[in-house]
Amino acid sequence: MDPLTLTPLPSIPLIQPGDDLPAILLRSLEQARLSLADGDILVLAQKIVSKAEGRLVDLKTVVPSPAAYDLATRSEKDPRLAELILRESREILRVRPGTVIVEHRLGFVCANAGIDHSNVAPPGKAVNHEGHEGAQRGKGEAAEDWVLLLPLDPDRSAAAIRARLEAVSGKRLGVMIIDSHGRAWRLGITGACIGLSGLPALVDKRGDPDLFGYRLRITQIAAADELAAAASLVMGQADEGTPAVHARGFPYPLREGSLKELLRPKEQDMFR
Repeated sequence: MDPLTLTPLPSIPLIQPGDDLPAILLRSLEQARLSLADGDILVLAQKIVSKAEGRLVDLKTVVPSPAAYDLATRSEKDPRLAELILRESREILRVRPGTVIVEHRLGFVCANAGIDHSNVAPPGKAVNHEGHEGAQRGKGEAAEDWVLLLPLDPDRSAAAIRARLEAVSGKRLGVMIIDSHGRAWRLGITGACIGLSGLPALVDKRGDPDLFGYRLRITQIAAADELAAAASLVMGQADEGTPAVHARGFPYPLREGSLKELLRPKEQDMFR
């Protein structure tokens, strides 16, 4: 088995709505002196995809509904944020002060509908490669007034980015979009896949023999989540400014995949 190598891509600027993300990734790969090869995977933080797709929301433009005020009271959150959580969710599952657990409209369970305040600035605020802020469009806009929603369709976003990268490189690639998720049975957050193209999300090992010839009966590997967690270690969670990772040596054959492979049916969810 080839070793799995994860290389952070350098000099990716603060992404703005409408930015050409594939072109930015290709420039970063060149700066890292990385040539794409068959089987390579680009792992992207959700933030840069959401920002490029214009998923920034100014809370000052959000009008809370009565249901949002009720949720805000129970969760001790800004009613405007509660309104966005409701819009981005299929169902509210649990509420406690500071946290709202939902079934997101994309089908997975997560906190606060994946809406993020961290590392979110008003559109037009530029940050150079040393991390210093540059010009800002719209004086007086406070970063705390802005939040970022998840991409509308992360699988489609990953497929579009992959198509551009493959067209330029001529190689068979995978692209994955990841976010930080908690887990029902453990503390802490870890990288998790929320969208992908060109690689398996789930690898079914049922029927394969183990070292002693025993046939596996229930083993299914969340391969995309395992790679997401590994890439998340390289990206960091705070001010590291490393939102893209090049992965080589993924131990499973590439194939078409989708987020749906990882979504547990409600009837099998023991935590509902």
